[in-house]
Amino acid sequence: MITYTEALDYIYDLTKYGIKLGLKNIHYLLYLLGEPHKKLKIIHVAGTNGKGSTCSFISSILQSDGYKVGLYTSPHLVDFTERIKINNKLINREKVSELLERIKPSIEKVANTPSYGHPTFFEVITSMAFLYFFEEQVDYLVLEVGLGGRLDATNVCKPLISVITHIDYDHMDKLGNSIEEIAREKGGIIKPKGIVISSKQYTLPY
Repeated sequence: MITYTEALDYIYDLTKYGIKLGLKNIHYLLYLLGEPHKKLKIIHVAGTNGKGSTCSFISSILQSDGYKVGLYTSPHLVDFTERIKINNKLINREKVSELLERIKPSIEKVANTPSYGHPTFFEVITSMAFLYFFEEQVDYLVLEVGLGGRLDATNVCKPLISVITHIDYDHMDKLGNSIEEIAREKGGIIKPKGIVISSKQYTLPY
C-alpha cells in the first residue's frame, strides 16, 4: 500500500488541474465508486461567512443527541486529515492512503474517458470523503461547500437540509460581480421540495 506521504503527493499534484466548477466529472467518478453519496443523510452548508463554524455547531448538536456524525470541511489548518472527521475524530492517515489507492483506477478511468477531464484535487478528496463516510455508516454527514454551491463538487448530493449562511462578495472571478449573482450560486444547493434554512441576509453598503 502507498504511504501517507505518497498519497498526499498524489493528491496535491492534482492541483495542477486547477479549479473546475461543474458536476460532470464527479458524477462519473462517484458512479464508478458505487454512488456512496446517494446513501447518506446529508446536511449541506453554503455561504460566504460562517460555513465552517455552522458545520461544527450542527455536528456538535447531532453528536450530543447520540448520533454518529461525519464532518467534511475545507481547507485544513495543519494536516489534511482535518478535512474528514467522524465525531470530531480525524480520519486515520492509513485510511487516507487506503482510500486513495482504491479509487485511483476510477480516477484514471474518468481522466481517460473522452469528453471528461482529469478529476481535480477537490473532486478526488470529496469522492474519498463520500466513500469513507458511507463505509463508516455515519448517521448524518455535515457537508461544507468548497466554492460557491451550484457547481461545487459537493452539490452532487440530495440533502435532507440545505443551509445558507451569510452571503457576501467572494470569489467574484468565478461566482459573479454582484450579490445577486453570488447568491444564485450559493443557493444552487437548494433542491426542489427540499428544506432550507438561511441566516438573515442584508444588502451591503458598497
